[in-house]
Amino acid sequence: MTTTPPGTTAAFFDVDETLVTCKSMLSFLAHHHRERGFARDEHEQALALLADLVRLRGSRAESNRAYYRLFAGQRIDQVIAAGRRWFGEQVRDGLFHEPVLSRLRAHREAGELIVLVSGSFRACLDPIAAHVGAHVVLGSEPDVLNGRYTGDVREVRIGEGKAVAVRRLCADRGIRAEDSHAYADHATDLELLEAVGNPVVVGTDPVLRERARLDEWQCVEGIGT
Repeated sequence: MTTTPPGTTAAFFDVDETLVTCKSMLSFLAHHHRERGFARDEHEQALALLADLVRLRGSRAESNRAYYRLFAGQRIDQVIAAGRRWFGEQVRDGLFHEPVLSRLRAHREAGELIVLVSGSFRACLDPIAAHVGAHVVLGSEPDVLNGRYTGDVREVRIGEGKAVAVRRLCADRGIRAEDSHAYADHATDLELLEAVGNPVVVGTDPVLRERARLDEWQCVEGIGT
C-alpha cells in the first residue's frame, strides 16, 4: 500500500504493541486457525514451535521466518481476506493504543508521510493502514508463487531490517530523516529509532528507556501503563 502525500518528513510507526495493543501476527494466526478448523492443540503446537526458536536461537528474525512457513501453500487472496475479518473483530475490541494513534493523527494532519514498519505482513497490516490513513507499509514480504505463499520470505522487517527499509525509503523519496519521527516499544527496534532525528520510545523497555534518558529522547506511555 503506497500513496504520495505532500511534505518531506515522515513519521514511522512500529505496529505490534506500539500502534496496536496486541502482537498482530499471533493474534491473526489464532483467528486464521479457528477459521480453518484447527484443533486447539494444533494451534498451541505452532505457537510452541515459534517460542522455542526464540528461546533456543535467540532470534526474532528466525521466528519470523518460521511463522511464514506455516502459510506455505495457502492462497494469498484467502489469507488477506481472513486478515480483513480478523481486523474487523479486533477493532471492535479496542485494537489501537490511543496515545500513539493520537500522535499518528497529528503527524498526518501536519502533512507528514505516515509509514508503518513491522515484521508482520499484508494480511494484518493493510487493514490497519487503511484505518489510520497510513501512506506506506514496510512489512515482511513472504514469497509468493502462482498466487500462493511458498513459505519463504524475501524481506524480514525485524531489528536492522526495519532501519534498512526506513533509510531506503528516505533516500528514494527525499525524506529528511533528521527531521522525521519514529515510534517503537522494543529493544530490537533501537536501530529503527536511531535512523531518524526524533525517536520516541513507547512503554518501559529498559534498553530503550535508558537510551532515552541518556540522549533525551521523547517517551510515550505504553500499553497498560
